[in-house]
Amino acid sequence: MPIRRFGGHRSLVSQTPKLSYGYPKMNVSRSGYRVFSANSSVACTELARKITERLGVELGKSVVYQESNSETRVDVKESVRGQDIFIILTIPRDVNTAIMELLVMAYALKTSCAKNIIGVIPYFPYSKQCKMRKRGSIVCKLLSSMLAKAGLTHIITMDLHQKEIQGFFSFPVDNLRASPFLIQYIQEEIPDYRNAVIVAKSPSAAKRAQSYAERLRLGLAVLHGEAHHSESDMTDGRHSPPLSRTTSGHTGLELPSSTRPHALFPGIELPMMMAKEKPPITVVGDVGGRIAIIVDDMIDDVSEFVAAAEILKERGAYKIYIMATHGLLSAEAPRLIEESAIDEVVVTNTVPHEVQKLQCPKIKTVDVSMILAEAIRRIHNGESMAYLFRNIAVDD
Repeated sequence: MPIRRFGGHRSLVSQTPKLSYGYPKMNVSRSGYRVFSANSSVACTELARKITERLGVELGKSVVYQESNSETRVDVKESVRGQDIFIILTIPRDVNTAIMELLVMAYALKTSCAKNIIGVIPYFPYSKQCKMRKRGSIVCKLLSSMLAKAGLTHIITMDLHQKEIQGFFSFPVDNLRASPFLIQYIQEEIPDYRNAVIVAKSPSAAKRAQSYAERLRLGLAVLHGEAHHSESDMTDGRHSPPLSRTTSGHTGLELPSSTRPHALFPGIELPMMMAKEKPPITVVGDVGGRIAIIVDDMIDDVSEFVAAAEILKERGAYKIYIMATHGLLSAEAPRLIEESAIDEVVVTNTVPHEVQKLQCPKIKTVDVSMILAEAIRRIHNGESMAYLFRNIAVDD
């Protein structure tokens, strides 16, 4: 015991432990995490269920529903204070409702003092509207700003339509790849795949097809011609002619020559641009007597794929497969696939398509919940994501 002296006398003073007043000790270790589904549709929660099963956790308790006036309401049924929250959103047919459900849930978690809010959005909506067309807008940029304002601090997605979309965000974006799962399907489920050739349905998709061909040690073919109309061919208003050198009015008034528009801003004589004219559709590469495997990031309107399959059949391909990450399969896609020369369409479960599979048995599904669950685990534990991108080419 310590000895204290008071006026020449010695006294023994015992050390008294500090009182905790009954409060529990503060947990200074890494906070926990919760996984929520932002979808009100039961079909859209299937991917969230598979991810939580792989993580060994329960799906967070919340209620997402539409009121009688179609307003979205979210009720979080458990505490999220100081935790990492992962919101899984799969896009149903009603895209705009799903986006609103995500925004409302993210804001509800933000106001409930969640530490980090990470959106797991395997198929990022409006990703095709990432370029300026005509006098429209870049909706993808608008959506990224809305997500940041709602409280998201990170996004996990898969195979963005354009990789440059990541630059729209003010927070980190992990753009995972589905190509390892699709390549594994080719190797295990397509008999005699060594006799196959990877096909790009347009020159703009050639880099992705080349990446698949190099990893599978297969040949490459590219479709080119008038059957495909690229987004770059759309009119965007930049061919407007210069101001006319003559002005005509109906008021009977004539401006002085010094104030006429053509005097202030004289028109520029530009050289005439030759109009683009695409040749008849051709196949660059040999597909005769081979299996043709068309690869792309998404399959929505299948008319281009159906036309490509017909050309490949005419050129001698005896089986035709389509591999895509996102199977949107809108409108009459299942019927058109069933009636076409396509033998099989393989997509991942980033978008629910169980109804389309019932309508067309040619549609097959590859599960990618494994890589999404691993991404969640690594982000929560602060581990590197590089392992998930090993052997992944930039052009995938």
